[in-house]
Amino acid sequence: MQHVSMQVVIHTPQRLLFAGQAEHLYAVAENGSFGLLPNHSDFVTALQPSVLIVREPGPKELFFAVDEGLLVKQNEQVKIAVRRGLYGENLDSLNQALAQTFAELDEDERKARSAMSRLEASVVRRFAELGRPL
Repeated sequence: MQHVSMQVVIHTPQRLLFAGQAEHLYAVAENGSFGLLPNHSDFVTALQPSVLIVREPGPKELFFAVDEGLLVKQNEQVKIAVRRGLYGENLDSLNQALAQTFAELDEDERKARSAMSRLEASVVRRFAELGRPL
């Protein structure tokens, strides 16, 4: 039996990014980029941070920026689990979403580093107080 589409599910630990039919899928694995069609043989591969492209039935393509993850192709099912992922209507909107996300991550990391520095300074002060005679 020839399949004309495959069921694709893309999710992160926090949420479902996509669930629907696809005629073609483009992804990047550790050993290079590849395309999947509905009748492709079953396999499992580790994904690299990249842009994953899903072509729905018809001309519409969906773009996802994905972090490392795992892709499992079994029969007409493709399940993709990634650490982080973003959706964009096109490559430009995906690029803008990535820039915004990275800016937010940078700010969160800056706040975390600042809090860690304060915590470390507090621990050092307390150790210094322990060493003083009563």
